[in-house]
Amino acid sequence: MHILLLNEYFPPDTSATAKCAALVTDALTQKHRVTVVAGRPSYDPTEHHPPYLLRREVRGNLVVERVGSTAYPRFEMRRRVSNYLTYLSLAVPRALSIRSDIVLAMTDPPIEGIAGALVARLSSRPFVYNIRDMYPDMAVGGSIVRPGSFTARWESMHRWALRCAARVIVLGEDMRDRIVAKGVDPGRIVISRDGINIPETLPAPDNPVAREIRGDFRFVLVHAGNLGFYGAWQTLITAVRTLESEGVGLVFVGEGAMKAQVEAMAAGCRAVRFLPFRPAKEVPLVLSSGDMHVVTVKRGLEGVVVPSKLYPTLAAGRPVLGVAPEESDVVRIVRRSDCGLVANPDDPNTVVDAIRSVLHDSERLRHMGLRAREIAFSYDRVKQLKIFTETLEEIVQA
Repeated sequence: MHILLLNEYFPPDTSATAKCAALVTDALTQKHRVTVVAGRPSYDPTEHHPPYLLRREVRGNLVVERVGSTAYPRFEMRRRVSNYLTYLSLAVPRALSIRSDIVLAMTDPPIEGIAGALVARLSSRPFVYNIRDMYPDMAVGGSIVRPGSFTARWESMHRWALRCAARVIVLGEDMRDRIVAKGVDPGRIVISRDGINIPETLPAPDNPVAREIRGDFRFVLVHAGNLGFYGAWQTLITAVRTLESEGVGLVFVGEGAMKAQVEAMAAGCRAVRFLPFRPAKEVPLVLSSGDMHVVTVKRGLEGVVVPSKLYPTLAAGRPVLGVAPEESDVVRIVRRSDCGLVANPDDPNTVVDAIRSVLHDSERLRHMGLRAREIAFSYDRVKQLKIFTETLEEIVQA
């Protein structure tokens, strides 16, 4: 079959959806043809493209058509909106001119699903919607936009796109629940998670990167990944301040839009440290460093964002501290598998109690780490991409 994929970002862009789109196309092109309609690289790209109206790249069964959108750096919202609008204005007409068996849309820009539904409806093709982040829920929940007539209209259009979709592919159970609450038939919703490649061997915990991250803390919580608006950062910082005299440290490894605010929350607290991202080859060493790894979602955003950092943590055999609502995927997985502990994202005392319960219990930590490694195989990337591929094949063959 011939699949048309709509997503503004695609490598050399380095956004999460660009990486996911690349993984999906790698899987699909094993048996099928895929045409991606993307924009000029603008999300921290590894290479920059000069202006053009259309650029076509052919790599075996994959064709990448890049429309000549603006390519401002992503950090200024107004210019980023310009990238969105110029991409959509060029991508929709181009997509309508490409003959394919099915239209697949992701979520960059945030109204890409609506654009994909429109293309599919106008060209009488089946539509599959792969939701990476839930909009406008994310924009409202993250205080990016205020609720009002604009977001109400956006939500109405988004629900129309959901109704148009033959299948909605989501990242977890909590996101599925959100979609069902919007009136979508549960039978049309498929869970295909962000799977991981599971290493056969794990690095020794005593390595230079781990030593740098741990410093002189006796017990180390690590948050490795993006510091975005979705986390219960104040709850974490407050809890660690309480535990500072007990040798507990919290180390953030990464960057993100909320980093400056989180640094301000932690001002004067010696138990909190901030380190930059490490090169990809050192990620296994970072994951080996923590006594527990933090995965956090603030209340109201469960099912809106599904942190993929959970799965590499499981594959690394490290216990998880899920600071998230009970309805979130991370809490459900931790409770089902006993691979870690959970805490209320609104109550620092629950974080303190959770950490104290294992602070002197190395055997329990070891057990949770073993359970994490065991269940990681359920989220193997090949298995998850097979679910994705078979979903599209089922629609076309119906």
